[in-house]
Amino acid sequence: MHKGGRAGIVALMKRLAVVLILLFAFAGLADSTYLARHEASGAPLECTIANLSGCNIVAQSPYSSVLGTPLAEYGVFFYAILFALAALELVLVDRLLRRVLQALAIFGIVASLYFVGIQVFVIRALCVYCLGSAVLTLLILVCASLIEPITRAPLVAGDETGP
Repeated sequence: MHKGGRAGIVALMKRLAVVLILLFAFAGLADSTYLARHEASGAPLECTIANLSGCNIVAQSPYSSVLGTPLAEYGVFFYAILFALAALELVLVDRLLRRVLQALAIFGIVASLYFVGIQVFVIRALCVYCLGSAVLTLLILVCASLIEPITRAPLVAGDETGP
């Protein structure tokens, strides 16, 4: 395969990874919105998956909010920002946008690991919606790593934004 064909395939794969980020961010937005709406209404969550039926226990714990704001509302904000940045990346193809996507995904993974740890070791109940959000964030990080390698490769003269 000649060099131009390979570059085209790489560019297409990067675009596919950005589209996947859009889809995962949309799913995370739906998940977080569902949780936020139930938090606001006080209605119990539908959570009947075996061994992951602790959603209401987790949602009613003191760990379900930070600074008086429910974690689900932070999730709505987080996924909305990721969605918007990925949409912009599809149009602008910008290295800074890719780096911001990576940074947000890393922040999301760290937060997800912390809150899953709280569920497992402190609350001793698991919420399928929270675990789903953690998986979505991990998938977003994987895709963000594919569109711009985290280790910085040497720049080719005149290539500031990359493919």
